[in-house]
Amino acid sequence: MAPVPRRTAARSPLTTTSRRGRRASLAISAAVAAGLALSACTFGGPVDGDFDGGDFADDGCTSVVVATSSEKVNMLDALADAFKESPEHEALDECATVRPVNVSSGDATRFLTAGGDWPDEDPRRWPTLWSPASTVWTERVAAAASASLVGDPVSFTHTPVVFGVPETMAKALGWPDAEIGIADLERLCADPAGWSSVGKPIWGSFKISKTNPNTSTTGLSAILMQSYEASGKTADLTADDVAAAEEFSRVFEECVIHYGDTTGKVLNTLYDETQHGSGGSGYVSAVALEETSLLNYNQGNPDSHTVQPGETLTPPKEKLVAVYPSGGSMWSDNPVTVLGADWVTAEQSTAGQSFIDFLATEPAQRILPEYGFRPLDESVPLGDLFTEQYGVDPAGPAITLPRPGVDVVSAALDQWTQIRKPSSVLEVIDISGSMDDPIGDGRSKLDGAIEGAQSTLGHFRPTDEVGVWAFTTDVESAAGKNILELRAVSPLGSDGEALRSSIADLRYANRQGTPLYDAIAAAYDEMSDRAEPGRINAIVVLSDGQDTDSSISIDSLITRIGRSSGEGGGDSPVRIFPIAYGEGADTGALQRIAEATGGQWFDASDPAKIDLVFASVINNF
Repeated sequence: MAPVPRRTAARSPLTTTSRRGRRASLAISAAVAAGLALSACTFGGPVDGDFDGGDFADDGCTSVVVATSSEKVNMLDALADAFKESPEHEALDECATVRPVNVSSGDATRFLTAGGDWPDEDPRRWPTLWSPASTVWTERVAAAASASLVGDPVSFTHTPVVFGVPETMAKALGWPDAEIGIADLERLCADPAGWSSVGKPIWGSFKISKTNPNTSTTGLSAILMQSYEASGKTADLTADDVAAAEEFSRVFEECVIHYGDTTGKVLNTLYDETQHGSGGSGYVSAVALEETSLLNYNQGNPDSHTVQPGETLTPPKEKLVAVYPSGGSMWSDNPVTVLGADWVTAEQSTAGQSFIDFLATEPAQRILPEYGFRPLDESVPLGDLFTEQYGVDPAGPAITLPRPGVDVVSAALDQWTQIRKPSSVLEVIDISGSMDDPIGDGRSKLDGAIEGAQSTLGHFRPTDEVGVWAFTTDVESAAGKNILELRAVSPLGSDGEALRSSIADLRYANRQGTPLYDAIAAAYDEMSDRAEPGRINAIVVLSDGQDTDSSISIDSLITRIGRSSGEGGGDSPVRIFPIAYGEGADTGALQRIAEATGGQWFDASDPAKIDLVFASVINNF
């Protein structure tokens, strides 16, 4: 992949923060990390696995590549420039150039635990340093690979987990004067009147967005914060406390619209609705996220992407404000470490450690607030970003919740698996003729779709509802014309293996045209008729091409499926998650379909990413 020119233009204040003077890193132990096999492909980062950044022309200095999550690339560029002028750099025997590249925390974790070389054709881009969003990822690599590979991570900033609430909604809850706790949000969840209980009936039910705790530090922090709230404790949380909090947390989970693998995707949807729709209130009422992500959102960068030179950010029409739970917040840290990989030379290791030493200095810490990061150095002022104008309170949170013990974290994850909001999902698979085309790894598109659909089944509990349809022309079933019903939507029970076999049989099905819009319309009608408020009601669509045989137009379809996404959004919305296969896929139409229902679309045009995409999709349920 061709390198992208370095971003040395105007600094953009972008994300990931810290609480001055306090360290409260959230880490999963080896025992817990070993149990997260399902998350091995996604880990809450972008699923594309692309590397971004850095002009790698030889400048005569030791090259020190730092693989980092996207929100830190711009900041690390500025820190790299400052490092060149620092005493730490001056003490080196030869000059060094630090070059940040964008690799999501989860992808980097997967690459490192897989062993072997770094998966980039250009060795100049292989990292000396790694700076994920949290030590949760370095802990996983230490458990799954070796502790020596991740060295001795050191946090140089951290950020609290908060609830981002649209400002109008926050004011209805008493913000900024009233203290708002997780128990207050839980009561809104439990109240059938929803927003009516605070005089806003038009807003409908109270809706929360959270990330999957198996793939996201924020998601894990949120479920631990729920247990802290239910116990009334601010420290010394026990496994018994988690068990006692089960019903409290169950009610809280019932408000969840769906579980995402990253907050960025949820924030993108909210941003688009805010800019072009009704303001977003029909989509979500509160988002569990890191304060740094909220700062990015309010500046017009909802997915915390790497800002390019000349790029203009447009703030949302309505900002999110940070609700710091009155019972306390957990924190995410941002570690940096020298990798113990075979490709790291002694010179690179020495230079990398010097850069890490520089990050702890006052000159480096003073750069952090310009990008929305809270410095660890208490003497460094936070600056203009950390103000009500951008939705944050520089004094919050008032209480820091410490990371509980390994057994407690494990108990919380086990409990969430049992109490998370149940799913009702209909998978709709394109089996038209073009699905026979190869995807470059010895499989056809249909092979990839079949294997991906089969892989999702292990994620569902027996009580979750699962159905599978396939569509093409010249077929018919109880579900309708041009549809094959492999399984009606019903509790999965013990039917997992039988359904896998039925999906595999699609290799031998008749394959003709592509009535994509008709199939989606039929699936939407089916799921809308059976949708329940207490479930995540969703449709997953796998298609490789443009619609060729539907009786309904894309505009008519959008009107039809978007009817429940207006003000209030309904109590049981059906969200559509399309997966685009192949370069011929009509990604524009699939994106419109997803956005009309508050869902997300996924790009699987690259065969190497298909498995990653499916892993990301299932982490939304």
